Amino acid sequence: MELRGKVAVVTGAAGGLGREIALGLAARGCKVAAVDKDEAAIAELAAEMPGLSTFVCDVTDQRAVALCLGEVYGQLGEVDCLINNAGLIFSGPLVNPVAAENRRHTVEAWDRVIKSNLYSVFLTTVEVADRMMMKRTKGVIVNISSVAAKGNGGQCAYSAAKAGVEAFTRAAAKEVGAWGIRVVAIAPGFMDTPSTRAAMSQNILEEWKRKTALRRFGGAENVVGAVVHALENEFLTGCVIPVDGGVSL
Repeated sequence: MELRGKVAVVTGAAGGLGREIALGLAARGCKVAAVDKDEAAIAELAAEMPGLSTFVCDVTDQRAVALCLGEVYGQLGEVDCLINNAGLIFSGPLVNPVAAENRRHTVEAWDRVIKSNLYSVFLTTVEVADRMMMKRTKGVIVNISSVAAKGNGGQCAYSAAKAGVEAFTRAAAKEVGAWGIRVVAIAPGFMDTPSTRAAMSQNILEEWKRKTALRRFGGAENVVGAVVHALENEFLTGCVIPVDGGVSL
């Protein structure tokens, strides 16, 4: 896919990886719809890059997703690329036997993590894929997974959500491929981002750095490069691209 002039929707675009993906695609000539539920943060992004189209939306809300994408279509035209980046990192043991109370992983935390990381991907993908099929648009859907999809101790909910994203990617690719629509997942390892640092202690981060073959964390630009590759390579679908510095070896 030639990116210049293409319409790309990026969810979770106001901070971290999403922000860099949105700016990276805009720099390559895409007409970017930057979507985030944080109204103040998305306003800051719009001020930083006036040519960017920004939309406030909670992508775990089906009605909000439909309304938001309707606005995107009205302003920018047909969507060629969807990058499902919205989500949250969450760490918490299934059971903490040394805790005096609140030993178990709560249902509320589980629901929040699954909705943010997996349910959101389903809602946006269904909306965009349906439109692509009806309009005969040959597009690409990129889902941001994580190395945690293989199962990180202390991250049961997050791991389950990201494993679901990868299974969803493969199944969706089989369903929509005949329509010329590709679906790809990207699984970053530990990236030097505020969300990663907020989710884990410094000791745990250093331990993961030691377990990474390259002995360092990646940067947002590494994920942006993988997104661009997924969009441009027209024979790539139904796969998971690891961008993890060898931590999964």
